[in-house]
Amino acid sequence: MDQDRFSLLVQEAIKAIPDYFRKKFANLSIEVKPIASADIAKRLNGNPMGLLGVYQGIPYQKRGPWYGNVMPDRIVIFQHPIERQCRNDEEIKTLARKVVIHEVGHYFGLSDPELYRLQAEADRNAQSGQETS
Repeated sequence: MDQDRFSLLVQEAIKAIPDYFRKKFANLSIEVKPIASADIAKRLNGNPMGLLGVYQGIPYQKRGPWYGNVMPDRIVIFQHPIERQCRNDEEIKTLARKVVIHEVGHYFGLSDPELYRLQAEADRNAQSGQETS
């Protein structure tokens, strides 16, 4: 998939985030890159192809009156590792959406264990036909 089309999938995923959360985005840059730099990958897990996305910054809930004159927080979604885990465009779209939501969760201060638990709960509810609250 070309980068423009993949970037559109990421934009769609961002637009699908409820307004309540999107309205709280402040000083946040969301980017698409082919793959994590060796520097970023080394700091996180050592394997650029194993890294689907990254959040860098000061989580929203930890910002106080002192917060200002800082570089924007960054969410970067890595295209090639996502594509590598998928067999078709629909799977790419689904995984890209999950990664965007996961990284936005970090923006709001959620940890990996919390995000994995919430995702597992959402997956169970989707399988059983229930809506999540």
